[in-house]
Parts: sequence; structure tokens; C-alpha cells
Amino acid sequence: MQNNEISFADKKYISGREYVGVNRIEGSLVVVKKTHPVGYQELVEVLDRNGNIRRGMVLDTSDTAVTVQIFEGTTGLDMPHTKVRFMGEPLKLGVSEKMLGRVFNGLGIPKDGGPVPVAEKEEDVNGRPINPTSRVYPRDFIQTGISVIDGMNTLIRGQKLPIFSGNGLPHNELAAQIARQARLVGEETNFAVVFAAMGVKNDVARFFIKSFEESGVLSNVALFLSLADDPSIERKITPRTALTLAEYLAYDKGMHVLVILTDMANYCESLREISTQRGEIPSRKGYPGYLYSDLAEIYERSGMIEGCKGSITQLPILTMPNDDITHPIPDLSGYITEGQIVFDREMHGKSIYPPVAGLPSLSRLMKDGIGEGMTRKDHPHLSSQLFASYSYVKDVRNLASVIGEEELTPLDKRYMEFGEKFEREFVNQGMTTNRSIEETLDLGWDCLRLLPREELHRVTEEELVEYYDSREEVGD
Repeated sequence: MQNNEISFADKKYISGREYVGVNRIEGSLVVVKKTHPVGYQELVEVLDRNGNIRRGMVLDTSDTAVTVQIFEGTTGLDMPHTKVRFMGEPLKLGVSEKMLGRVFNGLGIPKDGGPVPVAEKEEDVNGRPINPTSRVYPRDFIQTGISVIDGMNTLIRGQKLPIFSGNGLPHNELAAQIARQARLVGEETNFAVVFAAMGVKNDVARFFIKSFEESGVLSNVALFLSLADDPSIERKITPRTALTLAEYLAYDKGMHVLVILTDMANYCESLREISTQRGEIPSRKGYPGYLYSDLAEIYERSGMIEGCKGSITQLPILTMPNDDITHPIPDLSGYITEGQIVFDREMHGKSIYPPVAGLPSLSRLMKDGIGEGMTRKDHPHLSSQLFASYSYVKDVRNLASVIGEEELTPLDKRYMEFGEKFEREFVNQGMTTNRSIEETLDLGWDCLRLLPREELHRVTEEELVEYYDSREEVGD
């Protein structure tokens, strides 16, 4: 089909060059041939025969054809009458502090019935180019009030720390709790929260809104919701829209921003769908070969920049298909991010919340944000000792499953007691329980007190005297 370039006298319909008729419609993609030179990720407006406008983005461009991704889907479009308008600029979002306390769709359009916030600035949703040398190394401890995170997988301001979960596990509850409780120790600093949901059910979206309302933090939260019944293609832009607002709040307004992205598995499924429609050669499990770089575009939009007071801390949530941590999504996410919090289905079956697996979880920046002057001087050695002791508990449990618990040595039985106390009292806590870092560390020593003194090789003699011996005497 030959496309004819047209121009309208009515100024409200003129935004760059327009073409009547498209050559192919495949799923959420529209292909237009014989256009002027078009830029990658250029914003596109598509008009159906009734004049309704849908927005899209250029996915692929060449001398002969341009492939456009339509965010709202292509239902109702026909090839002869569809008009395609190339805007000559990337997709932008009007950002403002007034977006906090509001609910938007994945493209940043209000869906709470309120007016469109007056934009203070327009920003490219693909992010700002940041000189790597201007990034500041993250070192500030964030207290989440959750012992297994604060004590053993510490979250640092500016870090990206994903939650690896599975279907039916309480990752949403944990994310909401972190959003409510997160603060910087020693500072009266509350985090602004930017929450982006991709492909989640309506009840999950309502849970987050209700949780934020009841805790009184909704006025400090901006929600971007691309729900399961919304066009799946919208999921691709949702995290970028949310991070655009986060960058404005952090780098222009000097705010500390906590970004929660759920569910990254749904986002990756959308990438796979687009890749299939484009006929690209698939990589592992059908995902596109650029999955790593695409995820990196999102995850790397966090951190702190020299000269800026604000920061962006990311908590992406992804549900591992079949609880498989070697699946491409968690596997690649682990390479890009600075650690992971891994959920354990067996612990969830024991009614332990949060069911965080002690050994596969880690925070790679933890060592730089804990210790004297930041949390407490015994924190590094205590966490190391808890990891080592709990690791031995796993070995003892495996042995007991073979020979029976009654055949264990007295020392092994002490480790079994330690493991039970560690899971029931240190890891397990209520969804509204907010523990200080001092309470968390004291709980850790209470657990270690079940073990003989000579078994504690990771802590110093001074720490044993101050935290192990002295408290034991007080308990007696």
C-alpha cells in the first residue's frame, strides 16, 4: 500500500508528519513503509477512523519501514484509514511533586478521577544520561524494621535489591511493609514512594492502596498501575514512567525515593511477546537476546549523584517461574543488582513471615553500610556468625532426615534448637512489627546464646564479653 503524507489545516491535529494508511498490523505492532527518517523510541500518535488518539513508540526503524508499538493496543484499527503521526521527540512525562498521593495508569494518565497534575517539567521517560564518574557509592543504612533484612541482608540507600519470590508468597505484603517503615537512622527522613505495578490483579492493586491509606503514607506515594486487564504492551513503559518521576523527585527536589516495581516477571513476558511479534530470534526460554540490557536500563536508574541531595533506592519484585532461581529473569537480575532477598516456600508453609531464605539471600553493599557509627560495632561479625551457624543447621537437618533426630550428638541438638529459635523469633515477625536495629541485633545474640561459647568463631572476644556473657548473666 502506498502511504500518502498529509497535512491538516486544523493546528490541533498537526504534530510532525502524518501518514494515512499502514502496511501491516500484527498484535500491538503497526508497520509503516516509505516514511521520512524516523528516530528510535520516537513518540507516535495513531488516529483511528473515528479520530481517537492512541500513543505509541518507534521500536524499529530502517530506510524502508518503521515498526511502531501501540501502548493501548491495535483493536479497532484498520490498515486503510489509520493515520500515523510521528512527533519528532521521545515519549515524555509531565512531572510534579503534586503527583504524590495520586494513582496513574502505566503511561502517567490519572486513573483516580482527579485532574491531570500541573506539570512543573517534562522529562524523557527513557531517563537522563548520567556520567558514571558522578555516581556516589551507596553507604547509608536504611532501617526497614524487618530483622532478617536489617540484620543479615541490609538495605543501603541508593541500592537496587530485588525480591525473588514465587506465586502465592507474601512478597506484596513485605514490599508494603518496607514502604511504610523505611527510614534513615539518625535522620528524620521519610521516603517518598513511587510504586509501579505491571500485570498485577485488581485485588493486588487495591491491597497496596488500602495499605498506604491505613498507614497514613498514601499522600507520600505515587502509584502507576498497569493491571492484568490493561493492554499487556503498556507494561513495557510503566517502569520507565515511574522512574522518570522518581528521578525528578530525587535529583531536582532532593527527596529520598523508594521505587517498588512489581512484577518484573510480567514485564519480561511483555518483552517476550513483543519479540515474538517482531519475529526475532529467541534466546533462553524464548526471551529476546537483549533481555539483560533491557533490564539493566531499568535497574541502573537508581543510586545517588554527586551534588544532589536526593537518592533512588529500588526494590524490584519478581516471581520466579516454578520457584526456579536459575530462570533467565532472576538469573540476569542477579547479575545487574546488588544482591537479592529470596523467599522460601517451605518457610512459608511453617507460617513464618517474612519467609526469607537465610542462605541464598544477600546484600552486596551490606558491608559498607553497617558497623560502628552506622548501625552498631558488633553488626558485621554478628551477621557473619548467624549465617555460619544457620548454614550448619541446614547440614544437621539433612543428617537428621537420614539417621533420625534422636541419633544426633548433643551439640547437633543444640544447633537444631538454635535453628528453630532463629526462624521463629529472629526471622518471623508480624506484618506491622517495626523493630529497631538495636532490637534486631539483640535478638541475634539471644539466638546465639543457645550455642556453646566455643562454637562462636566469627565474633571477637570483646563482643562475646559485652553481648554474650553479660546478657547471659542478666538473664540468669
